[in-house]
Amino acid sequence: MNRRPGQRNLVAAVGARALGGIAYLGGMALMLAQAGRWLLRGIANPKLRLRRGPLALQMVRVGVRSVGIVSLVQVFIGVILALQMARPLEPWGQVDKIANIIGVAGFRMLGPIITAVVLSGFAGASIAAELGTMVVAEEIEALEAQALSPVRFLVVPRVLATFLMMMLLTIIADWMIALGGYLTSLAVLKPQVYIGYWERMRDQLRVRDFVSGLIMAGVFGLLVSLIGCYEGLRVRGGAEGVGRATTMTVVYSIVGIIVAACIFTVIFYVYRF
Repeated sequence: MNRRPGQRNLVAAVGARALGGIAYLGGMALMLAQAGRWLLRGIANPKLRLRRGPLALQMVRVGVRSVGIVSLVQVFIGVILALQMARPLEPWGQVDKIANIIGVAGFRMLGPIITAVVLSGFAGASIAAELGTMVVAEEIEALEAQALSPVRFLVVPRVLATFLMMMLLTIIADWMIALGGYLTSLAVLKPQVYIGYWERMRDQLRVRDFVSGLIMAGVFGLLVSLIGCYEGLRVRGGAEGVGRATTMTVVYSIVGIIVAACIFTVIFYVYRF
């Protein structure tokens, strides 16, 4: 069957997009494998051990400096959840269950997702811009000319720092959501909401709720850091390329976070985790 020129162009464009997406995922997978290899070699061989200075610097940049903005955003998420759920639950006499719902929603899903989205703009874009600037300034070529691996010295500290700090930030975020809900209950809602608030949340939560959130947080941290490093190291075209890499890092990170969250939700639902 003969296709019209417009149909052929559409098929070719869709195919090119699909192949580009596969190549992109393959490049990130290769970078993750190289980073893992250097990390394992550093653990096994003291001469190749990861330097603590660069790792600590990245942990401060990615994590410590993000605590304020993450805490602020998550407190407001808790306020929104409490106010949005109060009206639907009130006719059923279940308004006191706000603590239970905030606990499950915050610890299992909203804590890691919102933290990862904030971190994609706060840290992911910064990683892409920094590495992209180094590419434009030919600093990456200088490292390779000296037989030094950019993955070892640039990617590994950023990936490891983002992975670790994402989980620590998620722990803080979980409690900030709960605190936001409690403050809203105390200031706006009825006494039966805030009286026994923490006890009801404690009785509702299980270890799996906390663990599932941390698992997702670690994966989200890997996604944000890998996308930022990959986009930064493939910059072409000077300042314009750096700007594009920064923008696409945020876009791809948010899309990847949502897709990964959906996959995790299906897996946890099927296996009742």
